[in-house]
Amino acid sequence: MKIGGREFAVSGHTYVMGILNITPDSFSDGGRWHTVDQALYRAGEMIAEGADILDIGGESTRPGYTPVSEQEEINRVTPVIEKIRTEYDVPVSLDTYKAGTARAGIEAGADMINDIWGLKHDPAMAQVIAAAGLPCCLMHNRAEAVYRDCMAKVVDDLRETLAIARGAGIAQDRIILDPGVGFGKTYENNLEVIDRLEMLQCLGCPVLLGASRKSVVGLTLDLPPGERVEGTLVTSVYAVLKGAMFVRVHDVKENVRAIKMAEAIRDGYRKDG
Repeated sequence: MKIGGREFAVSGHTYVMGILNITPDSFSDGGRWHTVDQALYRAGEMIAEGADILDIGGESTRPGYTPVSEQEEINRVTPVIEKIRTEYDVPVSLDTYKAGTARAGIEAGADMINDIWGLKHDPAMAQVIAAAGLPCCLMHNRAEAVYRDCMAKVVDDLRETLAIARGAGIAQDRIILDPGVGFGKTYENNLEVIDRLEMLQCLGCPVLLGASRKSVVGLTLDLPPGERVEGTLVTSVYAVLKGAMFVRVHDVKENVRAIKMAEAIRDGYRKDG
């Protein structure tokens, strides 16, 4: 799959997406990278640590978050996207569920759209992505965590997302799916999603796992967001073993190393032929 100027293998290796929140209130790092200069500095750090792609967001979607207007979100993310594109040769993903923000971000140079509502929030989003011909990451989400069989329902809901994408003309080979750890799910649901991640393979798209520093780690280990690195690393190893294409993380260096070790154990002793 081509994202920006880079080709990514859809299987066999797990890539690292670095999180860059241009927000004052994100649950883990809100306010740390709020200015363009701060964001550019952090982008350089993550690239040096081995990030394969950067995911830029202008609105916190933590539980109980305060929504921001489309224009405010655009004002936050577009200068950062433009600056990163002039300073670094790295693919840029834009984390938004608003079509207007996606359109502005694409004009600023975004290479991929990451929609936490899987095309189900803004009816115009699918058309914006299709018209641009860009790859997208489409996440599972729902208003209430009510399931009879959580993972089966996640698969069914993502089939609906894929039908929306297909109807708008988004090619399936341009889609990555995210099961939505922490979104519309209980603690037990989140554990199940990570443990049964391979169930998404039936949908025919590569998978992204985003569990970095989330409540499923915090509740398990009884730790605040800043102390959830080790727990996150375990989820990234699960992503490797379950065949995920990407992990979306805050702590790039540590996750790159954990993935390299997990892949060496899985593959390093095997010889072609």
